[in-house]
Amino acid sequence: MSGNDQVSAAVLVIGDEILSGRTKDKNIGYIADYLMQIGVDLREVRIVPDVEAEIVEAVNALRKRYTYVFTTGGIGPTHDDITADSIAKAFGVGISEHPRAIELLLTRIKPEDLNEARRRMARIPHGAELVENRVSTAPGFMIGNVVVMAGVPSIMQAMLDNVTSRLKTGVKMLMETVQADSTPEGAYAADLGKIAEKYPDASIGSYPSFASGKFQNQIVVRSKNPDTLEKALADVRALIERLTAERAAAKR
Repeated sequence: MSGNDQVSAAVLVIGDEILSGRTKDKNIGYIADYLMQIGVDLREVRIVPDVEAEIVEAVNALRKRYTYVFTTGGIGPTHDDITADSIAKAFGVGISEHPRAIELLLTRIKPEDLNEARRRMARIPHGAELVENRVSTAPGFMIGNVVVMAGVPSIMQAMLDNVTSRLKTGVKMLMETVQADSTPEGAYAADLGKIAEKYPDASIGSYPSFASGKFQNQIVVRSKNPDTLEKALADVRALIERLTAERAAAKR
């Protein structure tokens, strides 16, 4: 792709256990960081229950809107793992056991132990390509622009590594952080807004936190243009330095 092309993505998290709070999602942040590093912009995240109609609706909406859709969860051996069937329905294709998927399962499971439940993990929508993983060997798959991965973080990460070479990538996002320390957001909010308007191809955000018994602020500057990043960063640093000096002078 040319450097000006934008590659976008959405993450679709599938699972009742996420919505109930029983399981805490550990994949969204990892995927977001991973995609940023390879020049893919994560634009949306959705969470849906283990309900076929809702999975189908979300997949069809997201795959039309973004370059890629990454799903996590619901491709295990139990009855409530319905992601593969739902994806097949979304694409209007059949689903059946994939010979290579069976081979992969047999590298870890004895033939006599490959019961009906475990064979469910070899059911792949027709036309999909396998996304293998080095952790459990049970594969995910890619069909069209949808990448279907496991919900277990270590397995999901291995699948993401496996599929990366098949993805189109864009210009990587560059990012720098300015420590605003104890300078209150209200003191720099207006001027920071002016800097953001000055650099429309940059993203500038202020992120407060509480540590060591006091509030601290960080200003994060992002851009795919290194010149823009450098100039915006210089303006933000100058702003914080000026405010810090003014506060110090007021205390004298």
